[in-house]
Parts: sequence; C-alpha cells; structure tokens
Amino acid sequence: MQLSPSAHTDTFCRDNLPPAGQWPELRFDLPGLRYPERLNCAEALLDAAVARFGPDRPCLRTPTGTWTYGDLLRRANQAAHVFTADYGLVPGNRVLLRGPNNPWLVAAWFGVLKAGGVAVTTMPLLRAREITALTGLTRPSLAVCDHRFAGELAAAQPALPAVLYGAGAGDAADDLAARCAARSGSFPAVATAADDVALLAATSGTTGKPKATMHFHRDVLAIDDTFGRHVLAAGPDDVFAGTPPLGFTFGLGGLVVFPLRAGASTLLLERASPAELADAIAAHGVTALFTAPTMYRALLATGKTEMLNGLRRCVSAGEHLPAAVWEDFHRATGVKIIDGIGATEMLHIFISAAGDGIRPGSTGVAVPGYQAAVLGEDGRPVPDGTPGHLAVKGPTGCRYLADERQRSYVVDGWNLTGDTYIRDGDGYYWYQARTDDMIITAGYNIAGPEVEQALLGHPDVLEAAVVGAPDPERGTIVKAYVVLRDGADAGPAKAADLQAFTKQVIAPYKYPRAVEFVAALPRTESGKVQRYRLRQAAAGQH
Repeated sequence: MQLSPSAHTDTFCRDNLPPAGQWPELRFDLPGLRYPERLNCAEALLDAAVARFGPDRPCLRTPTGTWTYGDLLRRANQAAHVFTADYGLVPGNRVLLRGPNNPWLVAAWFGVLKAGGVAVTTMPLLRAREITALTGLTRPSLAVCDHRFAGELAAAQPALPAVLYGAGAGDAADDLAARCAARSGSFPAVATAADDVALLAATSGTTGKPKATMHFHRDVLAIDDTFGRHVLAAGPDDVFAGTPPLGFTFGLGGLVVFPLRAGASTLLLERASPAELADAIAAHGVTALFTAPTMYRALLATGKTEMLNGLRRCVSAGEHLPAAVWEDFHRATGVKIIDGIGATEMLHIFISAAGDGIRPGSTGVAVPGYQAAVLGEDGRPVPDGTPGHLAVKGPTGCRYLADERQRSYVVDGWNLTGDTYIRDGDGYYWYQARTDDMIITAGYNIAGPEVEQALLGHPDVLEAAVVGAPDPERGTIVKAYVVLRDGADAGPAKAADLQAFTKQVIAPYKYPRAVEFVAALPRTESGKVQRYRLRQAAAGQH
C-alpha cells in the first residue's frame, strides 16, 4: 500500500489510519474508478457541476426557497475563507458539523473540504455525552453548528471554537452567514491527495460505542461512479428528497453526492412526518426518494398515495426491505423500490438492483465495481443456498480511526459487514439477519427478520422487532416487540392472535413465544432499530 504525498499539514488522520496489514483489499476494476493523484472531491462535485450545467441551475431546495448551483458555490467558497482566515483552519484539521438538513449545512460541508479540512458531520440530535465521546475520538479544532443545536455542543465542549448559523444565531459577528457576506466568493480548492481523508463518518454499530470510519476524497466520488452511475442512473431533471440526516452516509450520498454529480436538485427537509413528506413530494415535483423501509410503509398508511405519482426512483437502505412492503408500494404507486445494503464502513451501497433486475425480497446483486461473497466460519465461500457471512471488496472499504475493531471487520482483505446472507445460483443476495440477530432456540437457528416480516403481514401490526430472550427451559426464546396500529387492543388476546397468525405464515417453530407491545421501537437517528437495546431489555438489563 503506497499513499500519495498528503496535502494535510495536520497529520492526525494519516497518523491514525489502520496499519497496512489491516486494510481491506481495494479494487478499481471499472475505468471510471481511476482517479488522478491530486483530487479535492468538493471541487470535483461542485465546481465541476457549475462548469458543466451553469451557475443558475436550481441546486438546493427548501420549503421556503431555492439556492442555485452558483449560490452554493459562492457560499461554500466564502465559508472556506471564514474557516481559514477567521479560525485558522489548516489542511487536515477536523471540523464538527452539527445541524439538520438545510443549505447552510451543505455549504459548510463543501467549505470545509475545499479548505482541505476533514468533515465530521454528526447527527443533529446527539446529546452532550455522545458529542463528548465523538469529539474525544476525532479531536476537531472547530465546530459549525445550527444555532438551535448549540446548547448540547456548548455543554459538551465549551472550549471548542464554534461558528453558528441560522436566524437567531446571536451576535452577528459569530453568525456564519454574516461572516460569509464579507468574504470573496472565490476560493481555490486545496490540492488534496485523492487518498487524503475527506470525512470521518461516525457509527455506533450494534454496541453503542462510537467508531469513526475514514473516507478519502476519491471515495466520495466512487460511490457515484458505482451505485450512482450503474444502479441509480439519475439525470439533471431529477429532484431528490429523503429523510436520512447528512450525518448518515446514506443521506450524504442520496441528498448531496448523487444529485450534484448529475446536475439535479435536492429538496432538503429538516424533518417531516409521513404525511408532510408525501405533501412535499407532490409540491416540489420530487422524482428520487431516499428513505428507510419504515417510511415507505408509513407513506402508504397516510392514504396519500396520489401524492407519490411523480416518483421514478425510490431507494431503500438502512434496514432490510421486506418483500411485502415492496409489493404494497409497487401496487399503490407503480414504483419499483431499489433496495440496497450499504455500510458506514463502506460509505454507501454495494449490493442492489434496479428496474426489471429487482427480485422482491432480495437485496440484489453486487453493484458494478464491487465483489461480494458469502463466507463460512472458515473464511471460505459456502455453496449457493447456504447461509454465511456477507463479505465485500470494492473501491471503498473499512478504515476505522484508531480502533481495534478494524481487526474483526476486515479479515483476509474482505470487509465483513456483520450480516448473514444467502446467495442464490443467479448471484442474488438474500438477507437473513444481522449476524447477532440469529436466534438459536431448542436447537433451531431462527432469523429474527423473518419473524418480523411475518408479523408485519398482520393488519394490526405497524412495526415489529424480534430478538432472543433468555429462558430457563429452552435457553433462548423468540421474543417480539410490537407496535400496533391506532385502535388495536394490546393484551393477551392480541398476543395469542399474532402468535397464531405467525404460525400460519412461517414454520410454527419460529413463532414468537413472547410478545410485548410497545409505543415505539428504539431507533438510531438514522432510523435503524437498536436491537441491542431490546436484547438488553429482554435480558432484564437497563
């Protein structure tokens, strides 16, 4: 492994890359994945889009206004001047970005990268304790924060310099927009190396202990030159929207990288209920939607499917997309949802399928540019039809920031995602469970998501999550946590009804022997169910 000479004067990221022997094998098989040695992804995304499509093209839409590509470029350049001149940012410094999805967050992200900094975009609702853990790991020299989210940041890191943005940011001297207005709209991007770190993406995985994944400038372009180009295939007339925060790499790709690379526009919503999202899709002519399976199901429940008629590309990730949800959405809208599995460690989606290549219930095939396999406990590929560990190689890969868990995620050059899959004879990958969601009870191996999908077929069930629960007789039993629709009565009779229903849908031995009704499932801010918390609750841990 030979890295290019770095443009970073602050060498923190290079110094904390995993040892060479712990890196995944990187593959650049496609011609589009061959990048120049010097590459700044902000310049390649934004400046190049302005040069190709013009400065007057709509870029960032909100419910109250629109920024053109020229507006975004000017403000990103001004922000880069503010960060370097006013706060002394030097290439390689980390900058914590904290706020909901809005244009100033995007401008700050581009400004940091153009200045050679490293973006650490966080989920906006992190509390002080979580911010403290993340800043202790990434050691930012500056924070850029929406004024509405400054309290927890100040409580966590009172000594960290912070520039605020948004109406009510306080002293105009500390407001990013005011500072930008006094700066030049031109800024020459720092000539970073293609393999200089561009962003540190945080993930808590299944344990709640934060990790930071290190992604290069070339990686940001690679996710578009693989999934974006070969599966999504967006065009300049598309209007993107979605629910994932930009601190979640699914959202960064779907709401920034893919639309800007295509010359399209993106509707940024700070938050929206399913009904509000349906209304926004219709009002703004959204054609490409990125969200989680739960939201697709919730959109149908609003009764506003006529608002979704303009959608042409819908992408689902974050959790397995049940075949029933895919079928229901297709029947109601005519849209074939593009399912995909990605990982923060890989930056974005690496298995997927689109159009007529979709097989409902399957995640798809390896995205062009990636190689996937299902491995057994010995690290060797298992026969098709046999469950095993999903492993992947491609132009992106896991590089944890100073974390021993690198050794378990990358093995023999493969990235091990922590998912159990089956590959069929046609190369399609079928999700079984997270590796730690396989429940062994009375000698049977039961995939929790299979039981969840069965429960979701009941008309009274809105959401379901299944985990293993300790049992004195069987060792472990299948336990379901269920959210019922409004008006459905929770109680022993309903639990028995769901158990009987499940036995009719899947093998009877897989039915949940315990059912607990809850108001909501615990989720991360990106929408993933925190099954480790349910396992703790099932075990009586708090």
